[in-house]
Amino acid sequence: MLQSPHQRHAQAAASDPDKFWLQQAQRLRWFRKPDRGHEPAESGGTQWFADGELNVAWLALDAQVEAGRADQTALIYDSPVTQSLRRYSYAELTEEVARFAGVLADLGVVRGDRVVIYMPMIPESVIAMLACARLGAIHSVVFGGFAARELAIRIDDARPRVVLSASCGLEGERIIPYKPLLDAALDQAQHQPESTVIFQRPQCRAAMQQGRDHDWGECLARAQPVAAVPVPGNHPLYVLYTSGTTGKPKGVVRDHGGYAVAMSYSMEVVYGMQPGQVFWAASDVGWVVGHSYIVYGPLIHGCTTILYEGKPVRTPDAGAFWRVIAEHRVNALFTAPTAFRAVRKEDPEGRLMAGHDLSCLERLFLAGERLDPPTHQWLKDRTDLPVLDHWWQTETGWAIACNPVGLEAFPEKPGSAGRPTPGFLIEILDDAGQPCATGEQGMVCVRLPLPPGCLLGLWQDAERYRHGYLETFPGYYLSGDGGYIDEDGDVFIMGRTDDVINVAGHRLSTGEMEEVVASHPAVAECAVFAIADSLKGQVPLGLVVLKDGSGQPAAQLAEELVALVREKVGAIACLRRIYVVQRLPKTRSGKILRRTLRQLADGEDPAVPSTIDDPAILDEIRQVLGR
Repeated sequence: MLQSPHQRHAQAAASDPDKFWLQQAQRLRWFRKPDRGHEPAESGGTQWFADGELNVAWLALDAQVEAGRADQTALIYDSPVTQSLRRYSYAELTEEVARFAGVLADLGVVRGDRVVIYMPMIPESVIAMLACARLGAIHSVVFGGFAARELAIRIDDARPRVVLSASCGLEGERIIPYKPLLDAALDQAQHQPESTVIFQRPQCRAAMQQGRDHDWGECLARAQPVAAVPVPGNHPLYVLYTSGTTGKPKGVVRDHGGYAVAMSYSMEVVYGMQPGQVFWAASDVGWVVGHSYIVYGPLIHGCTTILYEGKPVRTPDAGAFWRVIAEHRVNALFTAPTAFRAVRKEDPEGRLMAGHDLSCLERLFLAGERLDPPTHQWLKDRTDLPVLDHWWQTETGWAIACNPVGLEAFPEKPGSAGRPTPGFLIEILDDAGQPCATGEQGMVCVRLPLPPGCLLGLWQDAERYRHGYLETFPGYYLSGDGGYIDEDGDVFIMGRTDDVINVAGHRLSTGEMEEVVASHPAVAECAVFAIADSLKGQVPLGLVVLKDGSGQPAAQLAEELVALVREKVGAIACLRRIYVVQRLPKTRSGKILRRTLRQLADGEDPAVPSTIDDPAILDEIRQVLGR
C-alpha cells in the first residue's frame, strides 16, 4: 500500500534514524558536514552530528544574508507596554549581534564559557542569546523577574563568566526593577561572575557597582564586530533550567548541530512555514518556546519572528493578539491555551476581532498545556482556521506529537495532541513497562534514541538524567506525562502522571474531568486536582473561573458540574466539591500550579513558588477553601 508523506518520514526515521537525520542535516550550511549520526553524550543523553562543524548564530543570521535576505525583516519588536515598535532586517540584526559578541569577547568570554541572561522581552535579549552562540559560549536564560534566590541557584550551577541584565522589566503598568534582584542574587551566590552588563531602560535607571557592572550602551559603542566561531555539532548551545525547580536545579543542555537540524525540520514539517513568512510565538525567551520558536527556529528557517512585550489581555484589552496579527501580517501564531482562555473570558463573543484584517493568518498552534476541547471549539468558531494542538517539553526542545501540516494535515481531533512527530517513537506503557492496549491510559514514553534537538542530558549531572528519564523503563525516555493512543494513532496527553489520582483503588485522570468541566458554557477555565481523603485515599476537587457576564449562581453551577462529571465520567469520579474563584494560580508561562493547589486544599502551607504570576491569588484561594 502506498505510504502517506507522514508515514514515509516516520518509517524512515524509525528504521534507520542515522540515515534519515543525516539526510535532514543537508538542509543546513555546515562548515564541515557530518558523517556520524547519534552516539552517547557525556551529560547522559544522546548527541548527534558530533563530527560536523557549524555555528547556530551564523546559520540564523550570516547564512540568511548570504542567501539574499539581507533586507528582509528578521525581528519585529512590538511592545504595547512601552508604546514602541522596532524592526530589524537580517543585515541589521547580524551587525548588532556581531558587535555585541565583540562586547562579550572584550570581557574575556570564549568558547565554552557560560553567560547568564536575566532580561525582559526586549531585542537586546535576543541579541545577547545569538551573540553568545556566535562565540561558542553557552547561554543560560533565566526568566526575567525570577526571585533573587532562584537566580542565585542558577548562577551557582552554571558558574557564568558574565551576567547580562537590564535595569527593569515591565508587567502592564508595573515596573519591576531587575538590578536590585540581580544584586541580591549575587550577594547570595557563592560563584561570582567577573562582570555584569546592564542595559539601562528609560523607565528605571539602575545604580551601577564600579568595577563589576558595565553599561550596555557604552560597551557597545567601543566594541568591534567579531566573526562566528565554528563549533562541533555536539557543542553545548545553552543550558535552560526547568521552571519551578527547587534545591539543585535541573539544567537541560542543548547542542548546536542536532538543535539546528530539528529547528529547520520542525519549522517546515510541524508548522508548515516557508522562508519569508511571519511566525509569532507568543511566549517568553525565558522559556523553551522562546528559545526554539522566537529565536532559533524562525531565523534558521529564514522567517520573520515577532518579539512581543505584552499580554493577551489588558495591553490594552483582549484584542491585543488580533491587533498584532493584522498589523504585522502574521501567517502562524503559536501560544499557550491559557492565553486564549484569558481572551475568551474577557471577550467571549470575539467582538474585539472586528476591524482587524486577519486574512494573513493561516494556522493557530497551541502547546504548553493540554488544549481543552471548549477552547479549541471557541477558536474554530471565531477564526474558522486550523487549530492545532501539539505536545513537547523543555527536555525535547520541539514537538513530540503534532499535526504535521508541512507533510500532510490530519483531521483535527479536539483533545488530541496529534500523531507522533517523525523521529519520536511514542509508546504507552503500564507500571510494569508493558505496552498498553489501544485507548488504555498509561505512561507516555519514547523509544530511544531520541531524535536531534532533544537534550544532551543535564548540566553536570549525567546520573540524575539517567535516573530521572532512562532507568524506569530501559530503552525508553520517560516523559512524566500520562495519556493514551487511540485507534487512529492520535496521541492524547492527559497530564502529568502525578495528576492521576487513586480513588478507592481506581486510577482516574484529572485531565479527563477538567475536559468535562470546561465544556460547560459558563466556565472560562478550571483546575481539577486530588486532595487527601481518609476513606478513599484521594478524591478530586475542582476550581472554576467563570466567563465574564455569565451571571450564574455559584451553587447552581457547582451542582450542574457535579452532575455533568457523573454523567460523562461516572459516579466513580467522586467529584463533589467545586468552587468558583476569580483566578487560578499560574506560572508566568501560564501553567496552573496544581501541586500548590493540592497543598492548600490539604491544609498545608506551601512555599510561594518563584514562578507564580501573582502570589496574592493564593490568599484568595485559601479563603475560598476555608484554609
